[in-house]
Amino acid sequence: MDPDRTLRTKLHQQECHFTWALLKDDIDLNDVVNRLHEQIKLDLMKKDGLARTYSALAYIQFLLGFHEEAHNNLMTSMELHMECHGDEFHKTLIVTYGNLAWLNYHMKKYTECESYLKKLQKINETFPTEFSSVPEVLGEKGWTFLKFSRKYYEGAKECFKKALELEPEEGEWNAGYAIALYRTEYEMKCLSLEDSPTIRQLRRAIDTNPDDDVLKVLLSIRLVVYKRYKEAESLVENALERSPDHPHVMRYVAKFFRNQGSVDRSIALLKRALEHSPNSSFIHHQLALCYKLKKIQVQQERSHHAKGSRVQQIRNQCIFHLEKATSLTAFFISAMSDLALLYGENQDILRAEELFQVTFNAAKEKNDNLHVVNFYYAEFQLYCHRYEPLAIKHFMECLKMSPDSVEGKRSGYNLKKIADKRIQRNLLEGEAYGILGFLHKVKGEKRQAIECYEKALSYEDNDEFLSNLSALRLSLQ
Repeated sequence: MDPDRTLRTKLHQQECHFTWALLKDDIDLNDVVNRLHEQIKLDLMKKDGLARTYSALAYIQFLLGFHEEAHNNLMTSMELHMECHGDEFHKTLIVTYGNLAWLNYHMKKYTECESYLKKLQKINETFPTEFSSVPEVLGEKGWTFLKFSRKYYEGAKECFKKALELEPEEGEWNAGYAIALYRTEYEMKCLSLEDSPTIRQLRRAIDTNPDDDVLKVLLSIRLVVYKRYKEAESLVENALERSPDHPHVMRYVAKFFRNQGSVDRSIALLKRALEHSPNSSFIHHQLALCYKLKKIQVQQERSHHAKGSRVQQIRNQCIFHLEKATSLTAFFISAMSDLALLYGENQDILRAEELFQVTFNAAKEKNDNLHVVNFYYAEFQLYCHRYEPLAIKHFMECLKMSPDSVEGKRSGYNLKKIADKRIQRNLLEGEAYGILGFLHKVKGEKRQAIECYEKALSYEDNDEFLSNLSALRLSLQ
């Protein structure tokens, strides 16, 4: 029995991994463990950063039930912090001590738990402010959110933003905020280069972290959106020259090359990165995307000499890397969807259908990337099953869920293509005008949507068209 009923109340007042609502269901535990071990092995961080990594690793090990390993890693985290600052009551220890208090509580070591709570009380006397307002705590929380799950990226952004309000010149918080923006904000066509919050923050982060070559490559990837090719290429060359073997630089430069269509250069870099990190689902997925693009390039070549066997060979490489990525990261929704579509291309229809069903279920259960699954399933129906009605249904689902995503835009493009082709064959095609009405409706073009639905109803009696038409008319009154 808990010897002190107030103990748990005190624990809930702390700022640490145990109180940050990091839910087991949101995190691919084995994938995070692999990435944290990789980060420690590469030793790319300062001591404070390494200490934070050990603390995060300890929490994941706690969730996996490895309490002794978790305790050992928290002790390593504590030692690194003290080596760095020479003080057992330094504010950088707030999260580690909080984790140690919680872990000892769960291990029923109540005396040790109390001991760490007393240390935290001493820190609070030295820094008389709420722990939730200490920049180092906000920064550690932000990095944790970035590492643990895409679902926490918005939270990471808020943490770094608050930390920067307190310490605007701190390089680490500027870098964290830039990466969080890079992962959450997508460049809109309406924005000018100067108005892009991501580009502005990446430039700021590079100013405060001039030796961080990863930030330079991230900036180059975003600059390409605005056709600033010369500056982007200069940043990439500089980053590669300075950090030719930095695994994260290699990964992002490879992404830059792939986006530019230089697939072979991208593949060569990713294979080098894979030597450093053979269990990286990210690298395997990036390689799969490269082979997917290479397959499309070969399919578009005019020469027919042995094209079929080359396409198949490249498709097999793509499948290999997607299978590796999905085996290393459970519920890797986008990779699973891509893999299912490739099984379909390979005429392994039953296997494709089975994987799509598993992926649909996982995406619904995790509330993650359901629009992506709908898009790939629509492609599967259109190109592998040749069943247009189901393809239309799932393209529409994707577009409704995420109109601004890459998949949403491609769904809209495919729906327009299908509708135009049908109208070209038959001017009185009601369903085609219904599709066009839907596309106008998604864009907020109500009057054009009404015109299309009226035309659709004049050719085809359809309750859905009538319902959409009535709703649109009411919204314009």
